[in-house]
Amino acid sequence: MGKPYSVLVVDDHPLLRRGICQLIGSDKDFTLFGEAGSGLDALSAVANDEPDIILLDLNMKGMTGLDTLNGLRQEGVTSRIVILTVSDAKQDVIRLLRAGADGYLLKDTEPDLLLEKLKHAMLGHRVISEAVEEYLFELKNATDENEWIDALTPRELQILEHLAEGMSNRLISEQLHISEGTVKVHVKNLLRKANAKSRTEMAVRYLNR
Repeated sequence: MGKPYSVLVVDDHPLLRRGICQLIGSDKDFTLFGEAGSGLDALSAVANDEPDIILLDLNMKGMTGLDTLNGLRQEGVTSRIVILTVSDAKQDVIRLLRAGADGYLLKDTEPDLLLEKLKHAMLGHRVISEAVEEYLFELKNATDENEWIDALTPRELQILEHLAEGMSNRLISEQLHISEGTVKVHVKNLLRKANAKSRTEMAVRYLNR
């Protein structure tokens, strides 16, 4: 393997955070990018440079894991974001995966398995703890096809509306006064949230909502 994967650990429990950081540091395939005790700290930590993986706690004081995830994606962060939490509640799992998380792992995961799952996430797989895996079936067969739209940030919604009008990335970037690269990142996040294969499929689903 080449360069080790860099990891940002976001958790508001100092003791737990230290333990996770030590675990990351113990495996030569990983390097610690940094640690953050809140969602706001996480957003500042990735302002100039982003890690390969962000391990994100769900139930934090202030900005929740969901708020932080939405904030990171809104900033155009393309890191793999894996939720690490004690919550095995179905609505949490579905909500976070819909919002664009790349994984959902429980804090009682064996340390070695956690590292294994993070490596899997870096290979492009969605990583889920076995105990909550069954909810994925409901995620795929969700009764409400439009719930992904509710999980979008205001900027993503704006871009989706322009996409539905058939506008190109360049036109959208001119219209919204943002760079074409930023539009591309938003489109990529939109496709993931919509679980769509193409812009057209996504636009059709949005127009037929």
